[in-house]
Amino acid sequence: MRRHDLRLLPAAIVAWAAAWLATGVPDDGIPVWCLPVLCWLLAGLVLAAAIIAERRRGFWRPEISGRSGETPGQRARVRRLAHRWSTHIALAAACAGVAATSAGIALAGRETGTLSEAAASRTWVEVEMRLESAARPSVPAPWEEGSSSWRAPATVTAVDGRSHRPVRVEAVVSGSPSVPGFGTTHLVRVRATALPAADREAFRLRGELLESGGAPFLVGWTHPLRAGLADAADRLGGDGGALVPGLAIGDTSAVSDELREAMTVASLTHLTAVSGANCAIVTAAVFWAAGRAGAPRPLRIGIALAALAGFVLLVTPESSVVRAAVMAVVVLVALGVGRSGGGASALAVAAVVLLAIDPWYARDFGFALSVCATGGLILLSGPLGARLSRWMPRPVAVMTAIPLAAQLACQPVLILLEPSMPVYGVPANLLAAPAAPVATVAGLVGCLILPVLPSVGFAALQVAWLPATWIALLAHGVDRLPVTSLPWMPDAPGAALCAVGVAAGLVAAIRAGTRVRTVAAVILIVSVALPLGAAAGRPVVARAVLPADWELVQCDVGQGDAVLVRDGDAVMLVDAGAEPAALARCLDLTGVDRLDLAVITHWDADHAGGVEAIAGRVDVVLHGPLDGARSSRALDPLVRGGAEAVEVGAGASGALGRAHWRVLWPPPRTEPGNDASVVIDLRTARYRAVFLGDLGETAQERLRRDHPIGSADLVKVAHHGSADQSSELYRQLRAPVGLVGVGADNGYGHPTDSLLDLLDEAGTHVIRSDRSGTAALVAIEGGFAVWTERADQVGGDP
Repeated sequence: MRRHDLRLLPAAIVAWAAAWLATGVPDDGIPVWCLPVLCWLLAGLVLAAAIIAERRRGFWRPEISGRSGETPGQRARVRRLAHRWSTHIALAAACAGVAATSAGIALAGRETGTLSEAAASRTWVEVEMRLESAARPSVPAPWEEGSSSWRAPATVTAVDGRSHRPVRVEAVVSGSPSVPGFGTTHLVRVRATALPAADREAFRLRGELLESGGAPFLVGWTHPLRAGLADAADRLGGDGGALVPGLAIGDTSAVSDELREAMTVASLTHLTAVSGANCAIVTAAVFWAAGRAGAPRPLRIGIALAALAGFVLLVTPESSVVRAAVMAVVVLVALGVGRSGGGASALAVAAVVLLAIDPWYARDFGFALSVCATGGLILLSGPLGARLSRWMPRPVAVMTAIPLAAQLACQPVLILLEPSMPVYGVPANLLAAPAAPVATVAGLVGCLILPVLPSVGFAALQVAWLPATWIALLAHGVDRLPVTSLPWMPDAPGAALCAVGVAAGLVAAIRAGTRVRTVAAVILIVSVALPLGAAAGRPVVARAVLPADWELVQCDVGQGDAVLVRDGDAVMLVDAGAEPAALARCLDLTGVDRLDLAVITHWDADHAGGVEAIAGRVDVVLHGPLDGARSSRALDPLVRGGAEAVEVGAGASGALGRAHWRVLWPPPRTEPGNDASVVIDLRTARYRAVFLGDLGETAQERLRRDHPIGSADLVKVAHHGSADQSSELYRQLRAPVGLVGVGADNGYGHPTDSLLDLLDEAGTHVIRSDRSGTAALVAIEGGFAVWTERADQVGGDP
């Protein structure tokens, strides 16, 4: 069996860990230069010790070492071992130092410059920037069909007409671009405000588009190719036609939501995310063709590099493509100097190089999945194929081993994204394996030939359509099967147990020796049984321990609001979150089958998107000003289910059990939007709560002036903890408890540091759903007793 050169893997792992730590030091209050200095100091000390030891061979004499019985051969082995370990440690420390230093330079640069000053003063600035990926809708929801807002990562090049050092930002911009193929590398000018961010992006910009320009020629030439492929694929029709651009060049814009969901359930989404397989196909095909033409090795390598560069530009440089391209370059350079590329070594070098260029790759799930999948194919597919060949024909074993190796290597990372275990992922990938390369190659050939020979190019796309259609049918078939996934323990503990289980399973399957395999099998059983049992039993346990006398429940619905209020037997829901499934889970957890009253504060997707979960289960729905199709999409299923829809404004009131509610906002003739949110003032015999919807600072100030609110016991914080808040309103409320409905790792920076500081000054303790999960509150003398799904993470500190 082939032995892999793993000597560079420890250095890559240490560099990854250092980059991950270095990019998080601002959150931990650690100076940005602390980690780089420690890494370089360790590398220097180890290197110095090795040099001193090499020069003073007497260090190894028996009388000095205290091992008088050592032979010269033993001393030589000790020297070799010490030299090997010192080399590994010094190399790992140096790689970690490079990654940490890169992060330190980037983080230190964020604290100076015009953009930093604008963020501190919250002033508007004109920003010129270059987009780093395709623009996408800012809120991809059905009620945002008419919106022209988009978001994309970008690099700032100028601020207020003056050159600015390159700074990566996340931009949310309103306004339609005027150039075709708008996306990666296009230049735009916007008028925006900036907020600091603690991620790969130094700032988050929000504003309006002033001017959109074209892409540089180096990238602009790819747009006609991409557009031509999209148009031709559209003529093919069906799901197969929608998948061809994705399989060929990673363009999934034509893929429907239904097909996208089916591909996810079947674990087939990686087929439309261009990565290592596609880069390998391109470089290998060009390298082979150049060789058949008689080109010498240096020329073949140059041609393959040029083809690879063109392919990366064509498919846009996403993290997985960049990783694969760098790895291919390492392999080609190694071939150029007459050495074997070595899959594991090339992967390690590629990872270190990319982490040095952009340390935030260490926190990029796409990058992690790409590296893990490649590593699994390099290290695991061979042993798994050899083992499986004992029970099946070797060709079938090899084909089965490839998706199995990738699935096993990626699963611990996937657990962090979605705590579940796909049941049909490996069989689905096995069935798709013969079709995917054909669709990819034929689609890419068609894309390149279409501008020159349209009929021949379209014929190639028709060839690609057949396997693409098979993949789509396979995805829909798997999606309709029962029990497509099994629940798993979430977050880091779940990922760790998954990794232990994968390792134990591999040892049990591959290693010889009854004792070793028995121990590994026991570890595998335990590591699988624990998370499966915990995940399956968690809802049952949660229902059992949820306080039976709860009065308010903040539902964990991700980036959105949904709060249940109960007085006696009467139940009210304030907003419905973004997804019906998330709200349905909360209703099931709390045992709520029927709602007396529901309030839809406004029509944004994160407040009205989950209404399907309460259709047919609510009597009366209160809402603010209607907003055409957006409000109809939310109200129609509720009215069809028998609910009475009532538009309310300031002054409306009613009862919930023995409690009394009053509408404080909006005033008459208010235009629909965030500032038209229905604000509810709820008073019970035990507490008073105010629900602010998504009101911004201006509307909050007007509310404060028009309705002297006084103090409250609880406030539902406006707009998920954005910075657009009235400090005077929260000081006037002086609520001991504040609810913030917010999704983990949301792209808006919610809740913002300024909002958390404001609430802290007002004496308000924050319960945020991204940390607490679903939270239940019971009014007691002097405040509330709080129960949360994640009892150790309730506070509001960022």
